[in-house]
Amino acid sequence: MFSDLREFLKALEERGWLKRVSEPLSPELEIPEVLRQVMYARGPAVLFESVRGFPKWRVVGNLFGSLDRIRLALGELEEAGRRLLEPMASPPPLTLADKFRAAVELFELGRYAPRAVRGGPVKEVVEEPNLLSIPAFKTWPKDAGQYITFGVLITRDSRGVYNLGVYRVQILNEREAVVHAQIHKRAADLFASSPGCVDAAIAIGGDPAFLLSGIMPTPYPLDEYLFAGVLRGGGLEVTKGVATDLYIPARAEAVIEGCVDVKDLRREGPFGDHYGVYDQGGLYPVFKAKALLRREDPIYYGTVVGRPPLEDAYMGKAVERVFLPVLRFLLPEVADLNLPEFGLFQGIAIVSIKKRFPGHGKKVMFALWGLGHMMSLTKVVIVVDHDVNVHDLNEVLFAVAQRVDPQRDVVIVPGAHVDVLDTGSPVPGYGSKLGIDATRKLPEEYGGRPWPEEVAPDPEVAARVKAVVEQLLSL
Repeated sequence: MFSDLREFLKALEERGWLKRVSEPLSPELEIPEVLRQVMYARGPAVLFESVRGFPKWRVVGNLFGSLDRIRLALGELEEAGRRLLEPMASPPPLTLADKFRAAVELFELGRYAPRAVRGGPVKEVVEEPNLLSIPAFKTWPKDAGQYITFGVLITRDSRGVYNLGVYRVQILNEREAVVHAQIHKRAADLFASSPGCVDAAIAIGGDPAFLLSGIMPTPYPLDEYLFAGVLRGGGLEVTKGVATDLYIPARAEAVIEGCVDVKDLRREGPFGDHYGVYDQGGLYPVFKAKALLRREDPIYYGTVVGRPPLEDAYMGKAVERVFLPVLRFLLPEVADLNLPEFGLFQGIAIVSIKKRFPGHGKKVMFALWGLGHMMSLTKVVIVVDHDVNVHDLNEVLFAVAQRVDPQRDVVIVPGAHVDVLDTGSPVPGYGSKLGIDATRKLPEEYGGRPWPEEVAPDPEVAARVKAVVEQLLSL
């Protein structure tokens, strides 16, 4: 558990996973280009110590560009999902002892709740907002301008539930920026139901678990400050804002406070996104800054997106692992899940199941599409048997080739909600879905016949010739 970004950077550097750049570089195209090339080479995190035009700031990138670095930040990824499930997965309390146990488990969950403090490093400097003073990236030559690419947008609904979300934020001028909160996001729900300017804050930098919680598809109404605490293994320090009534992370590098004017819609984009093309954007609400809080020597964390595999590919794998226990809790037949790095998050999901009855593969694919937005936006779902390694695409292709009859096993769902950024859909956010049932077929699915017996060696013969094979392979 790291208290802030700086502790995490120290741990990265001690392991040789962070490199420093002293040459002055610009956040417009130059720093993003360095980061992109390092990411494609599966290289280290990079700290830029001299940022041209921004003498008060340093810039860091590629923090989460490997699963090793993400595990350093969060620990065992599936364990975080299990921590969240513990109070819900237990049987209902019937006896006095059961009730006592349940109370203890709820108390344990409570220790992940945010902890309010009076001040914090983020309040070292409080000044009039100037968004142009922040070294936000222009990532691609034809981007509409500078973007905050990994700011955590903090909002709170009428029930007091906090949402933490990472949305691209296009800076318009010193005090205004457009928030690309897509229709399926929790913040978009809040904006749609609010009449005026919604209190909001944009956090830059912070402890790694807080940052990663912003990309997690946390189901509503779970408070995302609580979920951030579950991820990090302890409650996050928060402090009351100076220009809003929101709690903000006390150990962030900077926080911009203000509100999102849901009636003031402006054109956002184009922006080079993770589909590898320029997304033309659309009309989105405007964030209006009221105060800038920061450390004396703030560090800006930004990411770059584009054709994979970049840093966000590893973040997607982290989401996959953290939420696998949750998925198994909802669908006990699920054995494993793979969101391939070239599958673009919502593009392709491969899931293995312990098949028990005819039509089980189709049941699972429709169940996945019916879950929260992480899976509901998935365009292609491939279902395989539990003994298929979903992370070995050759095994998956073999299952598809051996077990699929397109007429029987391929499902096309027209008129479905898909990712707004999906380039294959004829209308943004509205297209179709494809499901492939690549499981072995039961007699009811196979014309009354049993599935053919699969070849396997004689175990005694295999053991007998093992030494010969090992000798041949050692030559």
